[in-house]
Amino acid sequence: MEPDARIERAAPDGAARPSEEGEEARWELAEGEEIVPGRHAVTRLGGGHRYDAYLAWDDRLHALVVVKLVRPHLANDRHTLDGLAGEAEMLNRLSHPVILRGFDAVLDGPRPHLVLEHLEGPRLSTLIRRYGRLPAEQLLPLGLQLCSALHYMHGEGVVHLDVKPSNIIMGAPAQLIDLSVALTTEDAAAERHAIGTDGYMAPEQCDPPELGPIAPAADVFGLGVTLYRAAGEERPFSKQPDEPRTARERWPQLVEEPAPLDAPVSDAVRETIMSCLAFDPSERPTPAEVAARLEPELDALPKPRLSKLKPRRSR
Repeated sequence: MEPDARIERAAPDGAARPSEEGEEARWELAEGEEIVPGRHAVTRLGGGHRYDAYLAWDDRLHALVVVKLVRPHLANDRHTLDGLAGEAEMLNRLSHPVILRGFDAVLDGPRPHLVLEHLEGPRLSTLIRRYGRLPAEQLLPLGLQLCSALHYMHGEGVVHLDVKPSNIIMGAPAQLIDLSVALTTEDAAAERHAIGTDGYMAPEQCDPPELGPIAPAADVFGLGVTLYRAAGEERPFSKQPDEPRTARERWPQLVEEPAPLDAPVSDAVRETIMSCLAFDPSERPTPAEVAARLEPELDALPKPRLSKLKPRRSR
């Protein structure tokens, strides 16, 4: 997870220990150790406050998978388990080339977990951090792929609510991951608490009672911030202080206009990205409208050319 705070709605037996002094216990599974029968840990990939992620081998699938494993101290926590069950339900509900697939869910026992598709490729957040802005040849296909996923998801009555660079795996195509805070459109509209990752939340996600209801347009705002960062490296709003004391300090998007996008993109691409950041949800385009504006910009890019190979001289 990126530095932004993300808001989300008896210890088991097994290998677990505190990762550092004062921290909660995390799983420390050795290579080959059985997570559940037929599913074996390969290596730890990372984790967060609630979950550890492991690369694992699944005997039934006969393939590598990612296991999202509830951390030991939360294995009996009803709030965490309800969240895991909700994510499993969303994964079963959705099937799209640009949305991560889920294969199984174990929702009880000492090691509750999800079994997820293993994706090759870096997170978009990693690419931006290491190499800076994406060239248009990468930015525009990424935008179209994310629009495709969100258009489908909204048509299925689901809002993601956490579209951001660290939730995008860059592959062919890119993959939108982490449905842990996704809600049905009905539940999103009824949500009364802030939900999402601070720097990518639409204003109505920050303050649903005052600015809601939360609807699919919230994902378009997250898409806009994501493409803004991918195009220009920076974020459209001021960086929050280390210890924000008010909602306005924590969520500058509530009181600030987005900064102009400083990026080597066409005016049409710049205007499209900025339109996603409209304060009023009704003024944001739909994912299909964003895609319709980006497609001609992709078509207008110079076509890649292959150089004719010259045969080697015989020696």
